[in-house]
This record gives sequence, C-alpha cells and structure tokens, in this order.
Amino acid sequence: MKLPETYKQNMKSLLNEEYDEFIESFEQDRYYGLRVNTTKISVEDFLKISPFHLEPIPWTSNGFYYQESERPAKHPYYYAGLYYLQEPSAMMPAQTLEIEEGDIVLDACAAPGGKSTELLNKLNGTGLLFSNDISSSRAQGLLHNIEKWGCGNVIVASEDVSTLAKHYPETFDKVLIDAPCSGEGMFRKDPSLIQSWEERGNEYYVKLQKEIVKSALSLLKPGGKMVYSTCTFSCSENEDIIAYMKEICPEIQLIHIESPYFSRGVNGYEQCVRLYPHKIKGEGHFVAYIQKGDKPISHSSIIHPNEIPNEDAKEFFKNIQKSFDNGTFQLKKDKLYFIPDINLKGIRILRSGLFLGECKKNRFEPSQALAMNLKKEEFKNVIDLDISDPNVIKYLKGETIQVSNTKLKGWVLVCVNGYSLGFGKIQNGTIKNKYAQGWRWQ
Repeated sequence: MKLPETYKQNMKSLLNEEYDEFIESFEQDRYYGLRVNTTKISVEDFLKISPFHLEPIPWTSNGFYYQESERPAKHPYYYAGLYYLQEPSAMMPAQTLEIEEGDIVLDACAAPGGKSTELLNKLNGTGLLFSNDISSSRAQGLLHNIEKWGCGNVIVASEDVSTLAKHYPETFDKVLIDAPCSGEGMFRKDPSLIQSWEERGNEYYVKLQKEIVKSALSLLKPGGKMVYSTCTFSCSENEDIIAYMKEICPEIQLIHIESPYFSRGVNGYEQCVRLYPHKIKGEGHFVAYIQKGDKPISHSSIIHPNEIPNEDAKEFFKNIQKSFDNGTFQLKKDKLYFIPDINLKGIRILRSGLFLGECKKNRFEPSQALAMNLKKEEFKNVIDLDISDPNVIKYLKGETIQVSNTKLKGWVLVCVNGYSLGFGKIQNGTIKNKYAQGWRWQ
C-alpha cells in the first residue's frame, strides 16, 4: 500500500520508536467483528447457537472477532437481527458511553447505525435514542439497521446538528459524536480513503468538527456526558478539538478512560485513548469521554399510551401480548406509529418511534418493523422454523412456503429457532409471504 509521504512524516512524529511497527501493520490482514444484539438474545445464549468461530474483542462486553471466510451477513440469524457487523475498533465509542435506563440519548452522526444499535442495547427498551445523520441517503441505511435491531424507543432523523441545537437545547442526558473525519485510521481497511485524504487533508474536517461539537455541547444537559470519537490520528481532529471544547465550554471535565489495550491521548490529554492497528486487532480510533459540569440528571416520568385509533388495528393487536409504554399511538395518513413523547416539529424525520403498520380498507397490514420488535412469545400465532429447514431461506427470499401446521389461520409471526423474521398469512398450511421486499435474501 502506497501511503502519502506527508502522512508518514506526521505518523513518525506522533509515534516515534513505534513508527516502524505501525507501518508494518499495513501488510497484515484486517480484522472482522460482530456485536450481539442483547435486546434479543444474551451473549451466553448466542454463543450456544452461533455457527461461527468467535473470539472475544477484549474492550467490549458483547463483541467478537469472526473469520472472513464465514460470511455472517449470509446467515438467517443476521436477518433476525441477532448481531451487527462492525469493525472492532469502531465498537469502542458506544462501549465507552455509560447509559442509564431512562436516558435521553443523541447519536449525532449515526449512519450506518453501528453505534446507535449498541446504545439501544444499553437503553434496554427504556428512555429514547435520537439517531441522526445529516446525509438523507446514509440515514436510509441507518433506518434499516435500526428497524432490524427491533427497538421502538428511537427517532431517526436527517438533520444538521446545529438545527437540532435550536430545537432541543439542554435536552439530552448523553451524546455520542462519532465525527466525520479524514479517516486515517481506516486506510488499511479501505485504501480508497487515501485519495480523499490527499484531496481534502485534515483542515477540511476540523471546521466541521468544531461546528458539530459546539452544537452538541448546547444539546447536552448540565451534568450530561458525551463521547467524542474519530477514526483518524491527526491531533488537529482529536486532542485539538477537545481543547476547543474546553475553550468554549469551560465547565466540561474529561473522564479518564481505563484501558490496558490502548495508547493514551497526547499533548496533555492522557484521559483520552488512541487505538492503533499495530497494538490491537483492529483499525484506528480516538475516543474522548466528557462530562458537562456536575449537575445531577433527572429523568422524566413514564408516558402511558392512549387507545389505538383504528378498529382494524385494534383487532389485530389482540394477537399481541406485550405492553407499550412511554409513548402514544398515532395515525398519520393511514400509517400507525407508536411515538415517544418528544416534540418533533421543524425536524426532518425519517421515522418517529415504531412503525406498526398500515390501516387499509377493512384491514390492518402489520409492518416489518413491528415483526422485528416482537419476541416469539409475544404473538399469538407463530411458525418457528429450525435453522436447517429449507423454508427459512425460501421465506427470506419472499417465496410462499408450506408448513405442516394446517390449523392456524390468518397472520403468523415467522421465526427461526425462536427469533422473529417477519409476518405471513397462513391458510391450510400455506404461508403467503409478507417479508419486506427491500429486506429479502439476495
């Protein structure tokens, strides 16, 4: 791999005697990681059913290395949302941010959703995640990954962080900023980033990063905590941004990140950590953990839902045995949602809460998002396929399938080994496939 001379000189100044080892790491193979969706399955139970050769990622509680040849993206458990594929070092920012149940959390630069899905794990069905990305195209992928994760306590938005700051001053208990950056830490994983670095350099991103952190600090409640991270090595995009934050918000305090696996921050910011590919099994990252003052955080009370505002939907929901809390049922142009209690006016929203389905003439059509939100025991009629059953792949491809149960009639939740995949309509043992078209096995 041909690295720019300026980049190499910068890294030599930063790493000193470790520089040669760092350069040698570019000749090594990259590492691959997956992270377990603990809202659906415990790590212990996942390891019992996993068909992959997994090795724990030491700085995570639910992350594992897998072998490139195993292709976990082509497995039914991936379609069931049991895990997310994520570069190992990229798991560190969300792992660092301590979440309490009931927190209101902002993932400011969220696409494609790796960090948001882990924040949802930590919220454990409580509070609210506001998952935002300024790019509307990238936010579509973010929405898909969040819906597959199966959580409803989330708003997906595509907005500039400065606009969010105007609408939600001092609103969030916790904020995560995985900032747009020059990507120096990902050169081994994606060599195409080198050309972008040569064209734009570091300063292009510094301006963006300063704008984002300035807005993010105003979004954070007094006493709230924030993680700032990048996948680059430049001090101008890392420690210098923390210095800028302290300059515009003197009350912030750096929280020391304990880790035996990483290097410390430089230029007086030893509380932060740097992840280098010659020292870990992963790529490069920088992570800083910040608290804004020390005022204690108070959580809002639970909002109990109203009645479902549609008779056909109400009839369908007799099949569901689960409670919906901290939000309200709302019908918007025949689409039914369960929406958390937050003012969303003036914001570009891709999804507010959990999309439940469409109210059509004389019937209710449940959504793919609702299927992913449900557990096997929460729906009245279930077809649970074994992982070895050829019907699993046929279903994921959108095909009609035949099953031995001829007594069930109407809507069924199709599962694989107890984990939901989607809906179907069954009659005389024939399941008419309702698996979302854009989700299907390719």
